Amino acid sequence: MRTGALLVMGAGAAAAVAGYLSRNKARGLAGPAKGMAHGVIPHRREDMDDQTLADRVRSEIFRPADAPKGDVSVDVQAGVVYLRGTVADEAWIERFGTEARKVQGINGVKNLLHAPGTPTPTAEPRGLAAEKHS
Repeated sequence: MRTGALLVMGAGAAAAVAGYLSRNKARGLAGPAKGMAHGVIPHRREDMDDQTLADRVRSEIFRPADAPKGDVSVDVQAGVVYLRGTVADEAWIERFGTEARKVQGINGVKNLLHAPGTPTPTAEPRGLAAEKHS
């Protein structure tokens, strides 16, 4: 009788171990399968148009809730970002330029932001800038 009980318990334990191993084996194979799928799925790497780049720059630089976005204009010409407007804090002026450079597809940043009451920095005409970077 005791042997029969051990056999039943042993079969149950064996089934539990087999279930555990099969679940973990499946999990272990999921990662490499995802990696292989990622390798064959085409990814968008084509150049983005200036409007899309401008949207991405806005998204990046205005992400912090306390970013002073009211008087900042973002324009992209031939992949070059032009930041214009007034910002009271010099640290934000530098931060906006740094964050804009992080956006993939940006070829350069012209940070023309300035503090209120200070002269507006000058930039080359838009047509000339587009010709230089195309």
